Amino acid sequence: MNFSSEQPKIIVVGSSSIDLVLETEKIPQPNETVLAVKSDSYFGGKGANQAVGTARLGASVYFIGCVGMDPLGQQIMRNLVGEGVNVGFVHETDAESTGTAYVTTSHGNAAIVVVPAANKRLSIQHIEEADRYFHTVDLVLVQLEVAMEVVEYTVRKAKKCGKKVGLYASPAMRISEGIIDNVDFIVAKSSELHTVFGEEQREEILKKYVNKVFVRDDTNSTIYFDGTEMKYYRNDKDKTVYKMGMGDAFTSGFAVALCHNNTIEECVKFGNEVSSRVSGGKGSQTGLPRMSDFFG
Repeated sequence: MNFSSEQPKIIVVGSSSIDLVLETEKIPQPNETVLAVKSDSYFGGKGANQAVGTARLGASVYFIGCVGMDPLGQQIMRNLVGEGVNVGFVHETDAESTGTAYVTTSHGNAAIVVVPAANKRLSIQHIEEADRYFHTVDLVLVQLEVAMEVVEYTVRKAKKCGKKVGLYASPAMRISEGIIDNVDFIVAKSSELHTVFGEEQREEILKKYVNKVFVRDDTNSTIYFDGTEMKYYRNDKDKTVYKMGMGDAFTSGFAVALCHNNTIEECVKFGNEVSSRVSGGKGSQTGLPRMSDFFG
């Protein structure tokens, strides 16, 4: 793989949150009460996860998001700054509290409820305020925890500037053909593929979007179609204990490898390796690796 000394520049547009995690013996069923073994809080939000993930891998990262004017929002801002992420375009609102996610986890499985709150206040105007940076970066990353109109506008703007664009299609919802046509790669969960693309079979979807759609599952496997055959990579080491943030980690690794002009196959392998490492620590950002973890 090739990782040059040149620092990639990446804009991440998306969500940030504080994740409140409850560890239980089992995931409660409807109308069932269970006792938590312990509780913790972590930094999260798919956008912030990818901002931290790509920054730790050596990218110069600008994060565009929205937090509340409250203590949680200040915690997120301090964390991003500490990770070397540029927060000049993270907006603060007094109309909503900072986003949160409530996570119940048991033996590696999780049930997650996200409260977008301030994240839904991110607007097209906020994207426009960062206009000059869109002309200077190498790649733009988006997810689906902010308004779809913001995602669509960001994708169009990035392509108009001639930039690579990556989408992590989570939380799953149907995306337009306009988005599909204008992004360079899409990461999606196997269990959510029909929600994102419709009722076609997985193989039909992958063959339709050559080297563009990358389907992942909880075993840290990735499948895609390279124009000739289905390619499948799996990297689930014994330490794969915590599954939160693995999709964001894969997306971060793939994006940075792509910025360094690696092949699609190499980008997938590196994304898988980054994802396998994040699964060794609790929380979506805790275990995100640095480039020095791979190359000393």
